Amino acid sequence: MSQGTFTRMGETDQPLYGPKALLVCGFTPPEQDAVMKLLAAVRLTDVPIIFAAATDGEEKLADLLRRTDQSGRNADSGLARAIIISGITESELHRTLAAYRQSGLPRPLWATLTPFSENWTLSALITELEQERTAMEQQQG
Repeated sequence: MSQGTFTRMGETDQPLYGPKALLVCGFTPPEQDAVMKLLAAVRLTDVPIIFAAATDGEEKLADLLRRTDQSGRNADSGLARAIIISGITESELHRTLAAYRQSGLPRPLWATLTPFSENWTLSALITELEQERTAMEQQQG
């Protein structure tokens, strides 16, 4: 895979790239319920939430993010915990991240959909995110 670039995100009402949706991976059914409560608390009730199943690893992100709201809910996936965000505003993203940090839920990998990543498979994105996290943790020592 070729390299993308990072861009600092503001806190505007500018929507992020892609269809409005969140793809939630690797959370147990009770954790999924907690994620849903958190998203309701930050007023993301109009955003479709899609839960990835273990069999979704080779699906492209763009295809997964077009699934119906709540698809895959209440199934254990076995995937790494990750949340892929698409189409919400920068302000909504910052609100969500701040609330998540305070929630006590397990730390997921985070990503926003980009034109570069939308054709990646879920497994490829998770692998890339895990490698980035490892590299950042090693730099921080």
